[in-house]
Amino acid sequence: MVDWVMDCSTVSLIGMPGAGKSTVGVLLAKQLGLNFVDTDLLIQVDQGEPLQHSVDRLGFEAFCELEESVLMTMPVDRTLVATGGSAVYSDRAMARLKAAGPVVYLDVSLSELESRIEARPDRGIAFLPGQTLADIFHKRQPLYQHSADFSLDCETQSAEATATLIADWLRAR
Repeated sequence: MVDWVMDCSTVSLIGMPGAGKSTVGVLLAKQLGLNFVDTDLLIQVDQGEPLQHSVDRLGFEAFCELEESVLMTMPVDRTLVATGGSAVYSDRAMARLKAAGPVVYLDVSLSELESRIEARPDRGIAFLPGQTLADIFHKRQPLYQHSADFSLDCETQSAEATATLIADWLRAR
């Protein structure tokens, strides 16, 4: 085990849907020797349906409560956590993740997110009725920035390069 990993037994990734949290998370967990947890996947398994079906069936507020419950109860020791994009709506959940270790914001522009999400229209996204992706982007971006210990523009580099940049930041801490 690498000594510097001991100082960050938990690392959490936050950001918009399509930012790459799950993809980067798997790669980074391998680099750091941590368990990997994708909270969207935990919700899908718990609910027995694709994430978007849960969002549609439960509604925005109930879905956010479910997401908070998952974030508050899942084990986080020695874990790389890829959060759902709406995790930042829960102050309690974000406080728990920050207490467990560094929180990294994967920052991607709205236009790039639109391209990525257009390629996967079945992606689960927690919206209020009538909201657009631009609306939630502008609402969440300050929450991500506030919650993050480190922000990384990961629009132009590969997932592998993004994971390496985060690992380098962790080593330098």
